[in-house]
Amino acid sequence: MKLLNRIFDFYIDASIHVALGIYALVLVTELTLGYGIDYHLAWFLFMGSIACYNFVKYGVEAKKYILVANRYHKNIQFFSFIALAIACYHGWFLKLEVWMGVGILVALTGLYAVPLLPHAKNLRSWGGLKIFIVALVWAGTTVVLPVLSEGDSLEKDVWIEVVQRFLFVLILLVPFEIRDLAYDSPKLKTLPQRYGVANTKIFGSLAILPFFFLILLKDNASISEMIAGGIIFLILGLVMFITKRQQNRYFSSFWVEGISILWWILLLVLKQLF
Repeated sequence: MKLLNRIFDFYIDASIHVALGIYALVLVTELTLGYGIDYHLAWFLFMGSIACYNFVKYGVEAKKYILVANRYHKNIQFFSFIALAIACYHGWFLKLEVWMGVGILVALTGLYAVPLLPHAKNLRSWGGLKIFIVALVWAGTTVVLPVLSEGDSLEKDVWIEVVQRFLFVLILLVPFEIRDLAYDSPKLKTLPQRYGVANTKIFGSLAILPFFFLILLKDNASISEMIAGGIIFLILGLVMFITKRQQNRYFSSFWVEGISILWWILLLVLKQLF
């Protein structure tokens, strides 16, 4: 049992679960917009997300972002380098347009984690920006990049999908923001720090409404997409209701993070039925 717990903790701590969530959202884009999936891109994003997230999470604690003292973190770092190598392999097959998009998103992620000038703050330190930057990067990664990979233009349904994905990630981040109240520096000025837990949950709950009803504005929305969106709408509402400051260790990092995977599975099943 201890071995299984250690494996599961590594699965969470090494950002495999969050990367799987990103991978799932890329496949959600395939199902909702009807594009073929570039599996080189999907694997590039999966492996690249592991390396990128671990850099953001643990790099700031390491000397010059490389030297890690903690043995457990060294294992995560070694795993991250392997993931980065695999991502580079798949990246070789990506189009120039995709790489341009990746460059913009990586720059945003880098600004989020690393100050560029001495004594300068990173974007993570700019009050209230963190949650919106992360949501923007996820939306660009899981919607815009697959569209660019297919060589298609950013039409109406694509932009609706981008906004919907931005709202979806924004909602998922609310439980994390509330959980991290006990650890975040007051200088971060996160939404719960500024407006309180109750108001932050209201903000997340209000965002659920446009997340669902944006589906109705699409020209090519399917019945399966609407049903899946409705189920996710109810689940997100439940999450906002039960989220609290004192959370189970895996509430946000596993269950909330896993909603994107559930969305993909729902679409797969419903596509077979309708």
